[in-house]
Amino acid sequence: MQHAAPLPPDSAAAPWGWAVTGALTGLLLALLLFAPARWLGALVQQASGERITLFSPRGSFWQGSAQLVLSGGPGSRDQAALPGHLAWRIRPALTGMTLQLTAECCTPKALHLGVTPVGWGGVRLVLADGQSSWPAGLLAGLGTPWNTVQAQGQLVASTAGFQADWVQGRLSLAGRVQLDATQISSRLSTLQPMGSYRVTLQGGPSSTIQVKTLDGSLQLTGQGQWVGQHLRFGGVASATPETVEALSNLLNIIGRRSGARSIINVG
Repeated sequence: MQHAAPLPPDSAAAPWGWAVTGALTGLLLALLLFAPARWLGALVQQASGERITLFSPRGSFWQGSAQLVLSGGPGSRDQAALPGHLAWRIRPALTGMTLQLTAECCTPKALHLGVTPVGWGGVRLVLADGQSSWPAGLLAGLGTPWNTVQAQGQLVASTAGFQADWVQGRLSLAGRVQLDATQISSRLSTLQPMGSYRVTLQGGPSSTIQVKTLDGSLQLTGQGQWVGQHLRFGGVASATPETVEALSNLLNIIGRRSGARSIINVG
């Protein structure tokens, strides 16, 4: 009487192996699809050096909301929270992902950011054209020198064709970002407000930044450019003779004092 040959060990184990693999794959997909919002909060906090916190997050990693809090980093006691909630929606794709941000206080229309890989280990960020308005007081949460200046007013940001590429440790910018700081005041001055200002970042082979005064008693001018990965900026803050006393404390802090002027050098 002939006996059937036993199945090879690998053949007997194959169904169980496929079952385990399928279960693990399903579990991984479930974790990714239903990942909680706090996972994104932890990622943002770590990437920002604990300067950005998504407080009391709700929803999922892919679609949720939280209160945005800025701080001076580890050990800092400075904090400032954005009024209302910040909502996000992340959509992964084969070519990268898109991020949509909406803030109750500050974005008339949602902000759209595209993230795609570039070259070997590089990344490209593309910010869709748009405009938003943020309270200047939020900057105080970042610590020195903003916690001393305690600026109040509005920061109106607009973008046009803005793109940032980070490839092999090199940052290149294209397009334009304009920031209008309007009706700015400070606890360091009795002038309320001191003025309105425009900061323009222009990308290109040699990215530049320009600061000018739109109106006000405190006059700010300056320009700079990126040399490698470092910003070199030179500017002047000045006051009219009748406002020097009211602006003296601020002029002493923002640069090297020279009479009614303060010389600003970065890099």
